[in-house]
Amino acid sequence: MTTTNNIGTATTTAPTAVTRFPPGFLWGSATASYQIEGAVREDGRTPSIWDTFSHTPGKVLNGDTGDIAVDHYHRWRDDVRLMADLGLTAYRFSVAWPRVQPTGRGPAVQRGLDFYRHLVDELLAHGIKPVATLYHWDLPQELENAGGWPVRDTAYRFAEYASLVGEALGDRVEQWVTLNEPWCSAFLGYGSGVHAPGRTDGAAALRAAHHLNLGHGLATQALRGILPGRASIGLSLNPSVVRPLTDAPADLDAQRRIDALANRVFTGPLLTGAYPEDLLADTARLTDWSFVQEGDTGTIHQPLDFIGLNYYTPAIVSGPRAERTGARLDGHGASDHSPWPGSDDVEFHHVNEDVTAMGWPVDPTGLSDLLLDYTAQAPGVPLYVTENGAAYDDVVVDGAVHDPERVRYLHAHLGAVHDAIARGADVRGYFLWSLLDNFEWAYGYSKRFGAVYVDYETQQRIPKSSATWYAGVARAGGLPARD
Repeated sequence: MTTTNNIGTATTTAPTAVTRFPPGFLWGSATASYQIEGAVREDGRTPSIWDTFSHTPGKVLNGDTGDIAVDHYHRWRDDVRLMADLGLTAYRFSVAWPRVQPTGRGPAVQRGLDFYRHLVDELLAHGIKPVATLYHWDLPQELENAGGWPVRDTAYRFAEYASLVGEALGDRVEQWVTLNEPWCSAFLGYGSGVHAPGRTDGAAALRAAHHLNLGHGLATQALRGILPGRASIGLSLNPSVVRPLTDAPADLDAQRRIDALANRVFTGPLLTGAYPEDLLADTARLTDWSFVQEGDTGTIHQPLDFIGLNYYTPAIVSGPRAERTGARLDGHGASDHSPWPGSDDVEFHHVNEDVTAMGWPVDPTGLSDLLLDYTAQAPGVPLYVTENGAAYDDVVVDGAVHDPERVRYLHAHLGAVHDAIARGADVRGYFLWSLLDNFEWAYGYSKRFGAVYVDYETQQRIPKSSATWYAGVARAGGLPARD
């Protein structure tokens, strides 16, 4: 069938779906505030840890910052129209904490909240479901100055901030994500130092992980106290699909150790109300975990209305070799400090030569495995793929961007989602990362994940061929046959 849309001036031929997804399945895309908004000094916003980090020489490639990013703060109406043109039925955005509560304490700045009120109203006017993420890594710098996530008080400040946003948007936003990828916040921000705030202390990373968990629990309690009963509250994790290089005992133990640090440090208290004993033993030389106070795990163990899962590539691990060769291949940036406290001798491997521009191996089987694993771990809890996508070296040729590699990637991974659904996983939606090319954290503007190309000099938006393809899938509600 042929449909006319407003993506440029082209006519899009929507594929005939041969693999249909369930009725009501959400076809979305996602972004993060610091990566797209810009306007970092407008309307009362104060610096976040990412403002400070990106302005610190040597921390971000080419000295790039999010000061302007892709200027979404001023172009949001056009961006929402673009989402509508792409046939999106949902959009996951994040709220910038220092735009709403500049010091991380006290009353909200209404000008900051108004930006998100207007954004949500525009989404709803175009039939797009807003999904609000409260924390996508932009901690107010004043809270970091007071100790950041390794300090218990930050969890309470987060709950207070969640209440402010919930009160402002709760009448129009039904789905809420408390935290995005708390693993990255804790272990890249405080362990390896490749993310803001750039600290390199394994014990602090473990404290941060606990206080992020606690913040989720407290924020969930706060939101449930003020939101309508129809509200749905969960969080987005980036679990690692950990596979041993071989069946050797050392490799199987490496798998167990990384699984504890990447996954069970969160799913333990979230799903069972306790941290795993092997994690405590593996990290005993760094901390006695006395920062976990009585009642904490009960607070963390709140009922979840859904779980969001972010997936890009699996981790292939082995026990330590006699001599480490080259950089750590865990896909989390170069650092002399490990994001794996207590298990920094574990080796990571690439066994697949098909890689994205990030150097991440392409393996859609990991996504179906992940969805089935969480179906078993959290029976009855709906799942969403809240991030999945790929960076490639996109270029503009004759005013267009053709990215067949990304189309193949998306087709394979959406096929993996469908496979998981067919095998019993209750997956309710898929959010492509990302809507727009943007500031890609420590990689600056060198990596392009967007379905829409952004010329950073002019801020022109050019939907890539993958965007046109995804629009056809969304409208058809299913996947075409593979080319």
